[in-house]
Amino acid sequence: MRLLISADMEGATGVTCTADVVPGTEQWQRFRRLFTGDVNACAAGAFAGGATDVLVNEAHSSQRNLLLEDLDSRARMLTGRHKPLSMMQGVDSGVDGVVFLGYHAGAGEEGVLAHTYLENSITGVWLDGVPASEGRLNAALAREYGVPVLLVTGDDRTCEDARDYAPDAELVTVKECVSRYAAICAPPRVTSDLITSAARVAIGRAGPGNPAFGAHRIEVEFDATHLAAAAAVVPTVEQVGPRRVGFDAASMTSAMQAFKIVTAIAAGAVEGIYG
Repeated sequence: MRLLISADMEGATGVTCTADVVPGTEQWQRFRRLFTGDVNACAAGAFAGGATDVLVNEAHSSQRNLLLEDLDSRARMLTGRHKPLSMMQGVDSGVDGVVFLGYHAGAGEEGVLAHTYLENSITGVWLDGVPASEGRLNAALAREYGVPVLLVTGDDRTCEDARDYAPDAELVTVKECVSRYAAICAPPRVTSDLITSAARVAIGRAGPGNPAFGAHRIEVEFDATHLAAAAAVVPTVEQVGPRRVGFDAASMTSAMQAFKIVTAIAAGAVEGIYG
């Protein structure tokens, strides 16, 4: 039984502010250990439940945050940027299930460090007319490959979101959102046990499903008009409002590829303090 762990950092145990997740800061160095601890807890539960292979895809920022030297020796880690499927690289490799570990709420929603791809700039994303977090986008991509979402971990708002896009998944709340930069956090010794137990149960649902292919539409709203104008130069992307763009794609894979281009162009169009 083969498992993919898509590991993001904002929803990891104890993380509550920018410095916790920005590479190079003292706080980031501290929380890399807690982040790795969450991943190891998940891997331990998966192996205990019968997994034979666990691939961890680094999915946060530089995608070089997890401590390989501390990783469960039975797991493998995919690290580094510029992967074709980004946060979901490996979902096309014949895995039997995916875990969204350390995920967070989407742009424009309540949640610790809530955002969708860009930390700021994006105020909302819609997939086929429904507000979409990274979790919802990635779950739709997983469905295209017939891969079930088995477990989601993050703050309470993340888990509420997951109940809708992955209703059969196990959910682990590692902290309760108080505000964008504050949460009531459980200590690692508690969250580790919760994640391990949930992963052990979740792996029982692993197994190939029926791929769900189909066309999709994504719309993205920015906090400034010039970002929408910049993104609209991409072929197939149209500006549908002063701060919103939209595009249609024949599959979720191509939709996510286009979404990556849109966000990259918007990020490049931000200009200093007037961004």
